[in-house]
Amino acid sequence: MRIKAIIFDAYGTLFDVHTVVDKCEQFFPGQGKQISEIWRQKQLEYSWLRSLMGRYVDFWSLTQDALLFALKDLKLDLTEETQQTLLNEYLRLQPYPEVPKALERLRNLILAILSNGSPHMLNTLVENAGLSQVFNHVISVDELKIYKPSMGVYQLGVVELGVLKEETLFMTSNPWDAAGAKTFGFQVCWINRFNKQFDELGVQPDIVISNLDELTEKFL
Repeated sequence: MRIKAIIFDAYGTLFDVHTVVDKCEQFFPGQGKQISEIWRQKQLEYSWLRSLMGRYVDFWSLTQDALLFALKDLKLDLTEETQQTLLNEYLRLQPYPEVPKALERLRNLILAILSNGSPHMLNTLVENAGLSQVFNHVISVDELKIYKPSMGVYQLGVVELGVLKEETLFMTSNPWDAAGAKTFGFQVCWINRFNKQFDELGVQPDIVISNLDELTEKFL
């Protein structure tokens, strides 16, 4: 496999979306894990549904709507202050433990993020994690006003990087994203951190790993 660039998904791949559990627990003791799970699931569903309906809103607004649903679904009260505090946790998500050192070891390649996140969300998240100097590109779907797994989003990565898709490895923990990237024509690595089953979507990833350290072993 000849690779010149690696494009990473952000949420759930480099950054742990369930970092928000602790803050949710502060406001709603005993409910943090359930809030986070519903919040994330609705966040994904809303991205797909809005793309299909042609009713794009940026990922910050979409994430807010998903949070509102989660709390209403659990019959929990949400003040404006609580809402803003919980939303801001998405700007401070923690990278998975091995991520910073693994990325540093891969810096001989072109490294990029291609994410559903809005530009402000992604740039703030990367900066807060101390990873601003690692990535050559941080690319948001906001430029196209449609979410992954639209083929146009993956093409945006090719255009921004100036590297052939056949020479690009797309890295994600989300099976639906891996299937989209593979359908587009990227070489694809699925990071299966939690021993999940891959989706039945007619394609399979080229590589399956359980953490980024395993990826660096293949390129060093």
